Amino acid sequence: MFKRKPKIESAEVETLVGAGTRVEGDVRIGGGMHLEGYVKGNVTTAPDAAAWLSIAEKGTVEGVVDVPRVIVHGEVKGDIRAREKVELGPTARVSGNVVYGTIEMAAGAVIQGRLMAVGQPGGSPVEVSPASAASTASADAEPGPSAAAARS
Repeated sequence: MFKRKPKIESAEVETLVGAGTRVEGDVRIGGGMHLEGYVKGNVTTAPDAAAWLSIAEKGTVEGVVDVPRVIVHGEVKGDIRAREKVELGPTARVSGNVVYGTIEMAAGAVIQGRLMAVGQPGGSPVEVSPASAASTASADAEPGPSAAAARS
């Protein structure tokens, strides 16, 4: 009945990508961004920026997300690096690895990839390149019969 609203310290939205909008290319943000549309490219910030990204249920990012705070209710087809916090809502779908400072995940959220805490082995920064998102999606695909047999 009641939906919990995202908790973001600086709730000011500086960038809004509406539902009917499609962005092709990398996006670099310096503050809050709310995405209801589609971004085909990487979403990044300056290393010291106090930025955040909120992805609505119908919002999609096809690329690497490297933002300190990320809230996902939609879809990310690529790796997420959130050195501070990742919140995954019940409708979140992530096809890629998630590197996080802290993580909050609701029942129903789906991750097809690895979860890695910042500062732990494998939790190093995500390489931001156009090929990165495509290689992550194919590398994390379900193993075929030969891969399953090799593990047996």
